[in-house]
Amino acid sequence: MAQATIYSVALAAGVSLATVSRVLNNPEKVKKSTRERVLKVINELGYRPNVIARGLASRKTTNVGVVVSDITRASVAEMLGGISDIANNYQYSIKIFVIREETDIIDTTHKIVSEQVDGILFLNDELAEQKVQDVKNIFDQNNIPVVFANVIASNDESPQVSIDYEKAGYELTKTLIDDNRKNIFLLSTARKYKVNDLKEAGYTKAIKEAGLPVKIFRTSGDTDINSQHFSSFFKDKIVDAAIGVRDSIAVSFMNIAIKNGRKIPENIAVAGFQNTKYALLSRPLMTSLDIPVYDIGAVSMRLLTKLMNKENVENIQISLPHFIVKRESTR
Repeated sequence: MAQATIYSVALAAGVSLATVSRVLNNPEKVKKSTRERVLKVINELGYRPNVIARGLASRKTTNVGVVVSDITRASVAEMLGGISDIANNYQYSIKIFVIREETDIIDTTHKIVSEQVDGILFLNDELAEQKVQDVKNIFDQNNIPVVFANVIASNDESPQVSIDYEKAGYELTKTLIDDNRKNIFLLSTARKYKVNDLKEAGYTKAIKEAGLPVKIFRTSGDTDINSQHFSSFFKDKIVDAAIGVRDSIAVSFMNIAIKNGRKIPENIAVAGFQNTKYALLSRPLMTSLDIPVYDIGAVSMRLLTKLMNKENVENIQISLPHFIVKRESTR
């Protein structure tokens, strides 16, 4: 029988990785019934957590570098929660590095190497494919293991944890098509990212299958900028549904649509990606594709731990499940 993991415990108990982690490390923060259910599954499966990684005994500290594009993004903050919970279990220190599109990529990556990090979690999904590869090459040359978290690597040999973004884009688009929407826009970013390319591929596949026109509108993830783009959107476009590649983009669009006299979802159905706090703060509440970003962070940290300790890992490319949360912005 395969050795039980924290993932199999979470699945069998019907809880998140965060809950299993809290039961093991901060049980007082978990309600009694949930705690007892998780402990029962742990006993049944024979799960034995490796609380301190092998190798800590011979080293003073283990530093993990986390590379992001924008630490203020809701999805990044939630992913960092999963990373930090697992890192705390192993008594790892986390260093956060910000790399933006305009940053000198090579110089900044060498500076990260000089910080003597033992491993890297790469969360930056806003870099072009070639720049991502340039960064990885430098880490490889310095024997620093890298795991891509919610970032699609450019080859099959790079460790990564994500979801099937093409399938997700297809399913979300199909939901709107099944609601008899005929003019469905995908609100994507002007800058090209691998993740968004896959969302666009899924959207395009569903649209073409339905014999509908492909309508991709490119804008910015910055709401100050995209709100200006959306202000003139309704002057010359026929639209009865829109999908934002981020929740923030979708909510920004929805707010401008309402200002322009459109009713949601009667006139326009709106959906987003990531199921962040923006989807819950919008009015009406917004339908969104739930990406388990906390779990992506936690699983990525566990995978990186194994790579840093030179453990044998059968699967270095992990795809986690996703689902659509339907709310008031769609019927």
